Parts: sequence; structure tokens; C-alpha cells
Amino acid sequence: MKKTISIFWFRRDLRLEDNAALYHALRGKNPILPIFIFDQNILDKLAKDDARITFIYQTIEDLKKTLHKNGSDLLVKYGKPETVWPEVLKEYDVAEVYTNHDYEPYARERDDNMAEFLRSENIEFKTFKDQVIFEKGEILKADQTPYTVFTPYYKQWHAKLNDFSTKAYPTKKHFKNLLDIKHLPLPSLKEMGFEVSRLQFPKIEYKSKLDDYAKERDFPAVEGTTRIGLHLRFGTISIRKLAKDAIAANSNVWLSELAWREFYMMILWHFPYSASDSFKKQYDKIKWRNDEKEFKAWCEGNTGYPIVDAGMRQLNEIGWMHNRVRMVTASFLSKHLLIDWRWGEAYFANKLLDYEMASNVGGWQWAAGSGNDAAPYFRVFNPELQTKRFDPKFEYIKKWVPEFGTKKYAQPIVEHKFARERVLKVFKEALS
Repeated sequence: MKKTISIFWFRRDLRLEDNAALYHALRGKNPILPIFIFDQNILDKLAKDDARITFIYQTIEDLKKTLHKNGSDLLVKYGKPETVWPEVLKEYDVAEVYTNHDYEPYARERDDNMAEFLRSENIEFKTFKDQVIFEKGEILKADQTPYTVFTPYYKQWHAKLNDFSTKAYPTKKHFKNLLDIKHLPLPSLKEMGFEVSRLQFPKIEYKSKLDDYAKERDFPAVEGTTRIGLHLRFGTISIRKLAKDAIAANSNVWLSELAWREFYMMILWHFPYSASDSFKKQYDKIKWRNDEKEFKAWCEGNTGYPIVDAGMRQLNEIGWMHNRVRMVTASFLSKHLLIDWRWGEAYFANKLLDYEMASNVGGWQWAAGSGNDAAPYFRVFNPELQTKRFDPKFEYIKKWVPEFGTKKYAQPIVEHKFARERVLKVFKEALS
């Protein structure tokens, strides 16, 4: 007779320490088998050299090593969850499945379907809050509706923050309850149709940046940001630990950045249509120019606007772009070139190692003016002024655009004053 077990399903929480659902699973009555599924519903849409798959793969290898040291292992499958789970249930006698909440539209649909399927097999599907401090309906206005403006949201978020909400889950105490199993196979990247990426992944080294974060975070030539986004995205570090460290370092600006991420997740949860449509619906009436040649020039960093080009080349080269420059490049595409923000959002989604749907959509809609707490449509970033303020010695620009200042450098794709007048006219017509 098969031994009855429970399963912990890793998704975007790829760590053993301080993991909510894993902690609850390990405290249950059955031994725990961890599982990870390389989900074809997601993977089939990605380029074969997508660096994020390499990052996940390397993380999975590390998890397996740690589990081996604790007499257990990680079951890794490649396929669609809807076909993988019935196979798993044939192999094992499963009583319960534990996992952490996810807030993106595809993940919600997947989990609803999984819950229904598992219920039909008399298996409990238990999900927990893990990737945020506060989720869904935990920060609401007095009338129980969601906030759509960040500042009042953040006031309540910050007021609610306490030792309990940042307390770590002591998973290690319960590792003895992992299933005693060894050497489960791991499909290779090649078998799944992927190549090993050449990109470097940022390490988890953020504490040294916190003291000067508020002063340095806007200057792209300075290594002033924490580069923690990739690790937050895939859960290789706990949000509770980051919030606790921000409080300890008295780094309120960084803490508010962590809250922005949760704000956008909450917006995506309550307004899922905003993943693909303008949050302010009248912005879907804008007549975008969508010039493909100009879009290509923007993607390649050949617009003749040095700070825009530096940002796009940095993104193409290392899979990351400085946050200040993300705003400038997004504003330039949607306002100077009048190209639909969705085009830019999709390009960033393909290229950014730290891509997170809620923050990316939120940031793009902010720049285009169509978002919930957006820059007003008549605010058009002037790339020249942004350069003067944030890269006055052209250090960032010269690093990424070596031909800057020579005859080889591209002529500006559009004149700033003309572009500003054009976008104001087009937006005004759509919104009046």
C-alpha cells in the first residue's frame, strides 16, 4: 500500500526558509514531498534563451541539494499543470496540496481549476499569503473598497506594519517532516527546449545600499539600487525579511518601494482588466500612431535621445534597466512617439529579468497617464532635463552609448517640442 503524503507546490517562492505554505505543510500530519512544475502554458511563449528559465533552473538545482542534505528531494516535472497533476496522483497517495497565493490573471485561473480538480479527487488544496506583507482585501478604505491612489494606501500599509506581519516562518525546525526520498530526476534545460543564458544574475546583496538609497537611487551611473527585483519575483528571498531589514536600516524610501509593489499587486487583483486595458477606460480611445520603424529604433536604442538609448541598450544587454530610466523610456515611447504603452510593456516583459506583471503594467500605465495613480497626461518627461538632473556628466550615457557625441550617433527621431504638442493634442481629443 502506498504511503499517504502531502505535497508542497513551489511556484514563485523558490526558497525553503521563511516560506508560509511550506511551514504549514510541514506542520501537517503527513510527510511532505515538494514539487515544482516547469509550466508549458508559460514556457511555450518564451524565447529559447530566456534568462529567467536559467535562473529558475539553477535555483531548483540549489533547492535539490539542500533537500538532499535533509534526506529528501524535489519532484520536478515539465508540462502543463492540468496534465502533470493527474500523473502525480497516480504515482503518490496524496491527502493535501499546499501552495502560496499568486495574484496574476493566469495564476488565478490555474489555481481555481486546480482547486476544483483536487476537490474532485477528495484532496484538499490549501493556499497561503507569502509573497506580500498585505494582500487583496487587507488594506481597504473605510467603505471597504480598494485604494487606487498610493499615498493613502501607503499610510495605512505603514501603520499596519508590525513585528507580527514581518515575522519569519520557522520552516527549518520542521524539516524532519520532509518525505524520505532521494534522487528524483531533473529534466535538462535542453530537454525542455531552452539554452543556458549568458546573462549574469544579481546576487542577494542589498543591505549595504540601504543607508544611501534615498540619495542615490535616481542616478543611473551610480550602483545605488538594490537589484533585488529578480529575487523578489521568484521568491528566492522573503518579503518579510526585506521589510524587516528596511525598518532596521530606517530606510523609509526603500520600504515605500516594497509597498509600491504590493499596491500594484492589489490593483491587479481587484482590477484584473488593467493587465491588458487602460485602468482609466477613456484612455483606450487614444489614437496611437504605432509606427513600427520608430518602435524598432526605440527597442534597439537608436532614437537619438541619449538617455533613452542608454536605457534600452542596458536592458538588451543585461536584462535590467535602472528604475529612473524605465520611467523616461516608457514616457518617451508612449508620449514622444505615440506608441501604445502595451507594445512597450510587452517588450519589457520579454527582456526584464525582474519582470513582474503587476509592477510592469502599473509602471507603464503610470507613464502613459492611463493608470490608477498616474502622471497626468500633460506631464511629458523631457529627456534632456532628465539627463541634466540625473546623469549630468553623461557617465551612464557614455557607458551604454559609446558613439554619443560623435557623427556616428543617431539623429533625434522626433523633435521634443513638436512631440509634446502632438501628444497633448491627441490625448486631449481622446479624453474630451
